[in-house]
Amino acid sequence: MTKLYYCHDPMCSWCYAFRPSLTKLLDTLPEEIEVIRLLGGLARDSDEPMPEQTRSFVKMNWQTIEHHVPGTKFNYDFWIKCKPRRSTYPACRAVITASKQGDDFDMAMTHAIQNAYYLQARNPSDTSTLIELAEELGLDKNKFGEDLKSQETNETLQQEIKLSRRLGLNSFPGLLLDNGEKQIRIEPDYIESETMLERINIYTH
Repeated sequence: MTKLYYCHDPMCSWCYAFRPSLTKLLDTLPEEIEVIRLLGGLARDSDEPMPEQTRSFVKMNWQTIEHHVPGTKFNYDFWIKCKPRRSTYPACRAVITASKQGDDFDMAMTHAIQNAYYLQARNPSDTSTLIELAEELGLDKNKFGEDLKSQETNETLQQEIKLSRRLGLNSFPGLLLDNGEKQIRIEPDYIESETMLERINIYTH
């Protein structure tokens, strides 16, 4: 079966900007293509406050995205209301944890984290925020909380990170098509999903 790997991080701002185009691509993708979502793990666990230089870089990145990807909005209140940390592994583990209660919750939790971080000025680096999001999604909050901190969940994340690196997906968002004969990088198009679909179709027919 032909596989399309999608490597992302729920706290990656470019992945957030890519979401509308990705949704259109997945809606029009041939049914025989299996989509495999991988968490790439942007930033390791850390309790350290985000350095001022990193804050400036991230805010500048948000502005760049707003300029280049029409319709993408960020809530800059995040930098006032929250205590930012350079730590996305908790959010990655939350996606894995949510999917244990149903496959559909993989994408649902990813979107919930993006909405919380970029639109609602909430911090997905905090476990308390992630548990709130799980409850808002209708998940079993207690089971989610236990699974979130389990060794099994962390091992799953490490395995996905290793696989994404082995596939050469070192930047996010990343798309790789495997048609059984070769592996082809699909360049993310943040504006037109059709360009990605056309390239995929070349290698699947």
